[in-house]
Amino acid sequence: MTSKIVIAVTAAMALAAPALAQDLKIGASLPMTGNFSVSGEKHQQGYALCANLLNADGGLLGRKIDLVVSDNRSDNATAISQYERFINVNAVEAVFGTFSSRLTFPVASILSRYGMVHPIPAGGALRIYTQGYEGLYYLQPNAAEYVGSSLRDMIRDRIAAADAPKTAVIVWADDFFANAVAAGFLGQQVMDPANGSLVADLAPGYLADSGIEVLMQQQWPEEGFNDWLNLANSIKNTKAELIIGLTASAEEASQLTRALQTVRADPKMVYLSQGTQSEYYEAVGNASNGVLVHTSWHPNAPFVGVLGSKPFSNADFIAAFQAEYGFMPDEDSAIPFAVCQTIAQAIEATGSTDNAKLDAWLGARTAAEPVKTILGDFVWDERGLPVGKPFLMAQWQNNGELNFVYPTNAFPGTADLVYPKNGWQ
Repeated sequence: MTSKIVIAVTAAMALAAPALAQDLKIGASLPMTGNFSVSGEKHQQGYALCANLLNADGGLLGRKIDLVVSDNRSDNATAISQYERFINVNAVEAVFGTFSSRLTFPVASILSRYGMVHPIPAGGALRIYTQGYEGLYYLQPNAAEYVGSSLRDMIRDRIAAADAPKTAVIVWADDFFANAVAAGFLGQQVMDPANGSLVADLAPGYLADSGIEVLMQQQWPEEGFNDWLNLANSIKNTKAELIIGLTASAEEASQLTRALQTVRADPKMVYLSQGTQSEYYEAVGNASNGVLVHTSWHPNAPFVGVLGSKPFSNADFIAAFQAEYGFMPDEDSAIPFAVCQTIAQAIEATGSTDNAKLDAWLGARTAAEPVKTILGDFVWDERGLPVGKPFLMAQWQNNGELNFVYPTNAFPGTADLVYPKNGWQ
C-alpha cells in the first residue's frame, strides 16, 4: 500500500477485485491546514487506513468506500459549508466528524438538521452535547469538563497524601476545549450559549476537591500569543507544586514546555492537556521527562474491536498503521480509526446506510452489546457522551517513552509514576 494520501478523492486501494455496486461515499471535513493541521492530517490517516482495510476485505455491504476528505483550513464557516456540500452535492451516505470542539460545535447543528449520524473524534466541550442535537456519538472517554477527574484520581491513588501537591497554577488557551477543561478544574458553571441557561455546575472543582490551592490562574489569547517566557516566569514565581497547562495544540504545549525549561521552573508535577503526539517530543526532547498528559488511547492497551465483522485489536491497528505509513500512530490517528469502526459496525448491523436506522442502532447499544473499537467498548447516554470510560493518564519517561500510568487496574503494563518531576533536562 502507498503511504501517500490524496485529499478529496477516494481512499480505497486499487486492488484487483470483483466489480462492486456503486461506491459508498463517506465525507469528512478536516483541518489539513491552519491551526489544527497536525491533528487534521493524522485524523485523515486514521480514516483512510480504516477505509483501505475495509475495502481490501470487500467494502461495506459489498460496496467500496469512497472517502471524500476536504480541507476546512481550521475555519468554522468552511467546515459547515463542506458538510453541506457533502450532503447536497456529493450525496454522501454517512459522515465522519472533524477535529476540535471549535469546529465540531457549529457542524453539530448542520448535521443534526440533515438527520445525519455524527460520530465525533475530537469535540469534547459539554456545550456540544446539551443543545438537543440528534445523532451525536463521542469517541473519547468523556466531556472535556470532566478530564480533570482523572488527574485528581491519579493523585489520590498513586501519591501519598503527605507528598501530594498542595498548590497549583492553571493557565490555558482561550480555546473551546481548553476553556472547558479549565472549568472542571476550577469548579465553574457551564452556561448554554444559546439561552444563557445553566448546563452544569462544576463546583467545587477538581483542584479544590483535592485540597489544592490555586496560586495563579491565567488565560492567554486563542491566536497570536507568543509571550511564553513572561508567562513561564510568572508561573515560576508562584513556586506552585503543580503546573496545569491547557493548550489548544501540540505546538502550544511545546512552546509552554520550552519556556518552563528556559526559566527553570521546578514543580513537583506538570500536566498538559496536549502532548501525546510525537511532534511534541520532537520539539522539546528530554524536557518532556515527567510531563503528564491525558489520552484516549495507548499502544499497550489490549482492546479488541471489530472491523469488517472480524476481531481487530489495538495491536492489529498499530501493525497496519506502521505498514501503511512507516511510523507509529498516536491517539490523533487511533480515535478517527475508531470513528470509522463505529460507523462500519452500524452499517453492517443494520444492513443499511439509512441514518435514522444507524442512529437507532447506535443509541441502543448496551454494556452487553457495545460498539467495539481499538479504544475499547462504547455505550452512549442520551446526549451522545460515553458511559463509564475514564481517561487514561500517560507520562513521558526515559527520554522519549510515553508510558501508561493510570488507572492501575485497567490493563497490564502500567508504569511507575515518576514523582516528583526531576527538573528539566
